[in-house]
Amino acid sequence: MGRWKHRPHKFTVVKKMTDFRRPLGDYVQLLLRHDLLADKGPIHADLTAPVVLVSCDSQVVIPHTLFLCKGAKFKEDYLRQAMDKGAFVYVSEIPYPNVPLPCLRVTDIRQAMGLLADLAYGHPSGQLTITGITGTKGKTTTAYYIKSIVDTWLASQGHRESALLSTIVTDDGLERKPAKLTTPEPLDLQRHLSNAVTAGADYLTMEVSSQALKYGRVIGVDLSCAVFLNIGEDHISPVEHPDLEDYLQSKLLIFRQAKTACISMDCDHAAEVAQAAARCEQVITFSQKDPAAVVYGTNVRKEGNKIAFHVRTPRYEGELAISTPGLFNVENALAAVAVAEAYGISRQAVEQGLEKAFVPGRMEHYVSADNQISVIVDYSHNGMSLQNALRSVRAEYPDRQLTVLFGCTGGKGIDRREGMGNAAGEWAHRIILTEDDPGPEEVEDICADIGVFLKRWNKAYTVIPDRERAVETAILEAQRPAVVLLAGKGCEEAQKRKNGPEPCIPDGILARQALDKYDRDHAQ
Repeated sequence: MGRWKHRPHKFTVVKKMTDFRRPLGDYVQLLLRHDLLADKGPIHADLTAPVVLVSCDSQVVIPHTLFLCKGAKFKEDYLRQAMDKGAFVYVSEIPYPNVPLPCLRVTDIRQAMGLLADLAYGHPSGQLTITGITGTKGKTTTAYYIKSIVDTWLASQGHRESALLSTIVTDDGLERKPAKLTTPEPLDLQRHLSNAVTAGADYLTMEVSSQALKYGRVIGVDLSCAVFLNIGEDHISPVEHPDLEDYLQSKLLIFRQAKTACISMDCDHAAEVAQAAARCEQVITFSQKDPAAVVYGTNVRKEGNKIAFHVRTPRYEGELAISTPGLFNVENALAAVAVAEAYGISRQAVEQGLEKAFVPGRMEHYVSADNQISVIVDYSHNGMSLQNALRSVRAEYPDRQLTVLFGCTGGKGIDRREGMGNAAGEWAHRIILTEDDPGPEEVEDICADIGVFLKRWNKAYTVIPDRERAVETAILEAQRPAVVLLAGKGCEEAQKRKNGPEPCIPDGILARQALDKYDRDHAQ
């Protein structure tokens, strides 16, 4: 059952890290308890001195800062800058003898950083009901479904809305801005959790990436619910996960800090997921295939502009619906229903929350005035997600020509080119390749790599490097009646190119612009 911690107030008091200041000795004891201190000898620093700030950014250091030396590109100059601004102790895996400051040498700076950040902000997760979601696909959609259900429930009882940390947006009740990372770095994450407590948000839903789990970004975060959606081939590269096993084991770490596990019985490696989840106090399973699941969904179908399905939970049985296109989104909806079971949320709130949930950049639907062209904007950016999206669109629009527009990132996730190429080759009638964060590579080279896999399916394709022109061509030159899937960018507003991120128009706006032009040309 959810824990009410409502704090009525007429104004918001913004708590800073300085409100939780502790003596240096508390931080040293924390590192000792977790066996992270590399040097067992005496520490040549005043352990009674208060730590006013913990930071890894030399630009924001103030007097009495505990400074963290983190990152492969860390330079001694950063430490000197921090010292000049008032840092009085530093934490590092390697000492810097030429910098006259006491060093707390640790064996793992990432693990240390997560623990120190949690302590610095006074363990805010202990005052929140937090749902953490991991999975290869569907994290963002599930997060928005859960937030919509929770907010509907909270509103019915006069409480303020919940907080959200997603791939799309960071909204902690005090700060609202586009997200930079799926899961923020530890000091940023703990600040957002602290802000949620200060704002009286009570409930918080967050996406938890495999990288965040592998490198300790979420250490110290108490999860009321850990949701495991699925696992597929993605993020396998020298800079991410060396193989699928490392990727899976990283994701399974989420159960170490959760009270309740909500897990899919339909995902690959389900037995391993269930075994890892067994360490939690409670396990709630969900499935569309196994009637033994705690939350069981059946009879999935398209009804008008909605996807309807039948659900059975321990507390009720009946029909639910989502307004988001995509038959595969029922898996995400069932995950949200499972979380609602864990929190004891009413069926009415589940029903209303799912129907009104909107997920920016995830299966957004746009239609021409004459209903001859449907355009779907989705974030599908790997083989697994694109295959599910295309398969679902074919099932929902069986009598229409299916066009897919996509690209692949440059410099990482090279295996996506094969996965996305095979997905498009199998399911699409018409294929347009374009840019999608090409980074250090040429768009044409990336498209040529994808083309190798399309040729195996004997599929022709068109390369249009400029994404704006590619979207317009995909929509205006489609053979009607048509359905066009714009995949990869979702609601993103930047393209990562050779010189860094550059502004771009989100696919949803490009879709509306092209459809407006189509509507004007066909007004008669």
